Amino acid sequence: MTIGARQQAQGSMDDMSLARNPVDRRPGTGKSGGMDTPFEIFLSAPPGLEAVLAEEAAEAGLATPKAVAGGVLTSGGWPDVWRANLCLRGASRVLVRIAEFRAFHLAQLDKRAKKVDWTAYLPKGADVRVDVTCRASKIYHDRAARSRVAGAMEAAGLKVTAEGAFRVMVRIEDDLVTVSLDTSGELLHRRGYKEAVGKAPMRETLAACFLRAAGYRGTETVVDPMCGSGTFVIEAAEIASGLAPGRARRFAFEAFPPFDAKAYDAIRREAGLEARPTDCRFFGADRDDGAIRGSTANAERAGVSGVCTFTRAPVSALERPDGPPGLVMVNPPYGARIGDRKLLFGLYGSLGAVLKERFGGWRLGMVTSDGGLAKATGLDLDAGPQVAFGGLKVRLYQAAL
Repeated sequence: MTIGARQQAQGSMDDMSLARNPVDRRPGTGKSGGMDTPFEIFLSAPPGLEAVLAEEAAEAGLATPKAVAGGVLTSGGWPDVWRANLCLRGASRVLVRIAEFRAFHLAQLDKRAKKVDWTAYLPKGADVRVDVTCRASKIYHDRAARSRVAGAMEAAGLKVTAEGAFRVMVRIEDDLVTVSLDTSGELLHRRGYKEAVGKAPMRETLAACFLRAAGYRGTETVVDPMCGSGTFVIEAAEIASGLAPGRARRFAFEAFPPFDAKAYDAIRREAGLEARPTDCRFFGADRDDGAIRGSTANAERAGVSGVCTFTRAPVSALERPDGPPGLVMVNPPYGARIGDRKLLFGLYGSLGAVLKERFGGWRLGMVTSDGGLAKATGLDLDAGPQVAFGGLKVRLYQAAL
């Protein structure tokens, strides 16, 4: 049998299978099941921190989360999707797998994409952005594949545009087509409070993962001696105050046909919309006046200004707060984008000296891309895995002080 004949035979078998089993997974729509009908969920993570997000997802009660390249696989119903967007601090996006099928050529992709009940998930007439990637498949042309999927969606009454308000992601790998719907909309690090940002700011999702990797669980004081826009400090304060990270923003899923506003309001009330009392305090310092003004304003918008203090001061003036030991969490300049690397050895050396002298019993979590600068602290550091950050590869270095 020729290769073409085998492909044709395979296509015929798949068509018979599709007659018995709909091409779309149909997660929890009114046509096929209740809101809790389980389906596959993908939580995208900062590369290198998938295991950290999997741990958070497990603690949040999501079913058997599994760390995979680029994120975490789990399962659940629509309420789990809403809760994941609202409550997970480390996820960048929450995707729902809505269809999966084989396609060996563009005509087959066209035919099977038209079998997906697109308007079961997206409002009719909606502007949708479609992203397609092809790897190790007979369909290898991304643009041609996108055109076929876009045509199927437009036939269902949707509008496909480059800047669509909703996003559908199609992956074709080893001839298997997986269709996912982005339920988040804007990236989840956009919590809604950080209007003031400094140079090379760290995303809140990344900061949350690093805090977790450093052992922070909201029960101890956190100090950041180079706080910039206050991301580590504010994120730590929100965790200690029991505040849901997505409480101040909207999500794409709120416009989907399966959305139940009343059920979601109940989830929001349970998740943490108001700060609970905490005995922990959170301190940020920076040499830049603008950074201190910005971080103070960010903390005010986030609702944690009552437990956060920001002070203009150099590293050499850093003082240990009163109370039991806690965590020093810092993201110093690396010299790659900010600062002259040669001059930074003195800064790292000063940081290490101050911590050894004044912070005995505390722990350090330090994020940097430069192992040589980390060594300049003079501390006995353990290096974590490489993590992608703004075109660089950084590591979390930890030490007991």
